[in-house]
Amino acid sequence: MDTAAAEWTTAREGPQARRAGRRLAAWCAGLLLAAVSVVVGCRAADSDGFSPVPQVLAFLPWLLAPAGLALLLALLGRWRLGMVWALAVLGLLAWFIEPYGKTDEPGGAPVAEFRVLTSNVEFGRGTGSLVPEIRRHKPDLVFVEECEDTCRTRLTRDFGADYPYRQAVAAEGSAGSVILSRFPLKGTQGVVGTMGMPGAVADVHGHAVRLQLAHPMPPLPGQVGLWRRELGRLRDAAAAARTPMILAGDFNASQDHAAFRRILDTGLQDAARLTGHPRTPTWPARTTPTFGTQIDHVLVSRDFSATSAHFLHLPDTDHRALLVDLTLHQRP
Repeated sequence: MDTAAAEWTTAREGPQARRAGRRLAAWCAGLLLAAVSVVVGCRAADSDGFSPVPQVLAFLPWLLAPAGLALLLALLGRWRLGMVWALAVLGLLAWFIEPYGKTDEPGGAPVAEFRVLTSNVEFGRGTGSLVPEIRRHKPDLVFVEECEDTCRTRLTRDFGADYPYRQAVAAEGSAGSVILSRFPLKGTQGVVGTMGMPGAVADVHGHAVRLQLAHPMPPLPGQVGLWRRELGRLRDAAAAARTPMILAGDFNASQDHAAFRRILDTGLQDAARLTGHPRTPTWPARTTPTFGTQIDHVLVSRDFSATSAHFLHLPDTDHRALLVDLTLHQRP
């Protein structure tokens, strides 16, 4: 009799345990989908939301992993609504992972070819590894972010003859920045920001090209509004340009941020995307290219075409440098 009762109890507990497991799987799927849906919803609404959404948006493609796990859990939990929800989220992610905006080829004849390098040297610590890359690749324009006094001194000492023209914001720590140029420069008012963002007009073989270094504040918790405002100032500078323009640097933003897309909406194009690298990560350098996000950009007006882009690993800095070859075309 006792044996029969035990067998009946075991048989009863089996279905209950399975139902409990399915409920747990469904709950876990719901929690994952709720978190991912907040971020995807902000992306769909063309908004950067509030912390931690802007920080997570930078890694939007990686949300495929928790969304896929949620779908698996919904299947295990036999939660039909969750399955439909997960499939919808995965579909939206796949849609948004596509490169943003259209690309246009310049209509005019080519008038100049040159090379541009941008690098964040992390409080100047990466200067020593940037110097040999400049010597090796010989860019015509160099945008250097977080270039404090020792960085500027080193670059002036090593490249004073090769780059006789420069425009800088002299400051310590992350606030210092410099543009080095083989072309004659006329200094202009840069973009106001917490960190230095100098600007200039280059004479590229008789053609005026507006240069602007980008280095807005990162979207740290409590500073998302400041980050958005400084990206907005860069957007205003791009919209006001009446000559061919290059806007390059560490934007602390990717194409999945609405504030960055508004810069692209002025007519600028990402040179990395033009060469087939729309999402090659540049930060954090310690985990790239396996994991990361592309926040370092060379944006160009539609007067330019791009033929190549290379991402350079520099020791002692948390950013990869970006090297692009550009061609300036005559306006039709």
